[in-house]
Amino acid sequence: MTISPCLYIVPTPIGNLSDITLRAIEVLKSVDCIAAEDTRHSGILLQHLDVKVPMLALHDHNEQQRAGVLIQRIQQGQSIALISDAGTPLISDPGYHLVKACRDAGVKVVPLPGPCAAITALSAAGLPTDRFVFEGFLPAKEKGKDDRLQALADETRTMVFYESPRRVIDTLTAMLQVFGERQIVIARELTKTFETLHSLPLSEMLVWLQEDDNRTRGEFVLMLAGKPDNSDELPAEVLRTLTLLMSDLPLKKAAALTAEIYGVKKNALYAWGLEKQNSER
Repeated sequence: MTISPCLYIVPTPIGNLSDITLRAIEVLKSVDCIAAEDTRHSGILLQHLDVKVPMLALHDHNEQQRAGVLIQRIQQGQSIALISDAGTPLISDPGYHLVKACRDAGVKVVPLPGPCAAITALSAAGLPTDRFVFEGFLPAKEKGKDDRLQALADETRTMVFYESPRRVIDTLTAMLQVFGERQIVIARELTKTFETLHSLPLSEMLVWLQEDDNRTRGEFVLMLAGKPDNSDELPAEVLRTLTLLMSDLPLKKAAALTAEIYGVKKNALYAWGLEKQNSER
């Protein structure tokens, strides 16, 4: 394939080594250099794919320093592939500083589609996926974690988190304290032999996880149901006015007047009034 001087963002398998695209393999074999989060870890994959391209380490501790060197190499005509230990680079993995620096310098960045634990888990979770928010890893310290969760208390979209096995129990406990009883789906060991997707209310999930140490092994994707959207609920003040008007006027007229006063939907008021009348008979 034809490779141009640029930075390629190349997703790699999150578990099953077969989950890599043909295009990703072609790019990895054709670039001049591969920037990897952990060269020893990625070396296993590259050996499996028979990729013999030189690697260099690019991780959280050296990314900002190495970005300039990599950009200079691309500007001199080289092509570089960025990979992380697993999944799509930059999604809770290093790469942001490099990509931003490339774009600021006018260096072309080419993203390849491929594996991502969050999207893989969401597709099988059974929670609403038309709108969701990805939060990545929560802060490790208790206060930071609680503050972040409190900020999400009114979030109505499905929330997606990553978590490590040693912190998953503490995280679910904190979620229960902040959100109360919500449905949660956990995904662990995705695409591997012991892949698990399990859905329970938060309190029951905590019990289920603690029943067997094996259930807290592996990296986790946590998917939490958002706060129920009660935007269609009628305010108490509106219902009080409708109730007063209903005592002297036909329901249809009372609903129309209340709707005009408060700017709410007449049909919703009429339905509520009708239900109230039927319950009082």
